[in-house]
Amino acid sequence: MKKKKISILAPYNTISGKRLDLTISQIFRKYSRSCIKNWILTNHVYVNDKIENKPNKKILGGEKITIYPIFKKIISDLPENISLNIVYEDNDLLVINKSPGVVVHPGAGNNSNTILNGLLYHYENSKYLPRCGIVHRLDKNTSGLMVIAKTIFAYYYLVELLKSKKVIREYQAIVKGNMISGGTINCPIMRHPTKRICMIAHESGKPAITHYRIIKRFKFYTHILLKLETGRTHQIRAHMLHIKYPLLGDPLYGGINYSFNYLQKKCFFKNEVFFRQALHAHYIEFLNPTTKKLISFRTDLPNDMKDLILNLEQQL
Repeated sequence: MKKKKISILAPYNTISGKRLDLTISQIFRKYSRSCIKNWILTNHVYVNDKIENKPNKKILGGEKITIYPIFKKIISDLPENISLNIVYEDNDLLVINKSPGVVVHPGAGNNSNTILNGLLYHYENSKYLPRCGIVHRLDKNTSGLMVIAKTIFAYYYLVELLKSKKVIREYQAIVKGNMISGGTINCPIMRHPTKRICMIAHESGKPAITHYRIIKRFKFYTHILLKLETGRTHQIRAHMLHIKYPLLGDPLYGGINYSFNYLQKKCFFKNEVFFRQALHAHYIEFLNPTTKKLISFRTDLPNDMKDLILNLEQQL
């Protein structure tokens, strides 16, 4: 059933002589080329009001191109009545404040009680969106802000913003060690060659850039603000370990077995029972897909990190 119609006239200047699938992908950048090719092959694309099912048809410019995009169910996960803690919502997207300990996608050992299950329950149409509209994720034990698309247009628009580094994401963290100053970590990240659930800073990896500055120093720890320029898996956690200031409480990158000559043994006292990486996504900023106006959101630290900071302040 054709649920939506998208039409445009092919421009003359930059399109002339190009394939139909490439032409559409350049005009409708929110859709992948493989998705567009599938629509052409299944008779959901019209050129000058006639079905065109050849992706390699040459487009000269001026043709009327009409798409009737069809989105199939792409997941089989079950809806669950899970609170999403919504801080903002409009027709295109929602922004949630994820609690620590909540998983974003179902996976090994976490088949239910995820953000995705909650989206399926509260937004039935999410089952037709890639990843149910989740355009980026936070680790299970990282808290904070996430943006989620509610429409296919918003999904690809937000994905493109992330790829082009036009989404500002800031985090707060508590790291081990007394940092002297802020800085920038420009070091590629790749999957660990033997510990497959971990990432590692390595020149053979993909480009990754993290900016950081000091918020407050404690006796053996530092409260810092981080800004992502790229969004690699475990980027902050791997980068902070790389510069020998691992996140407090991090079970994978905590650096307990690391030999830091400036970290005294008494540093590892009761704060080490903090049961997750002390990391919170506290700020996000991006252009609204429909209005193209800049919108931003900020959230307070969760109670466990607030209590941690109070504990550290008492030890000064």
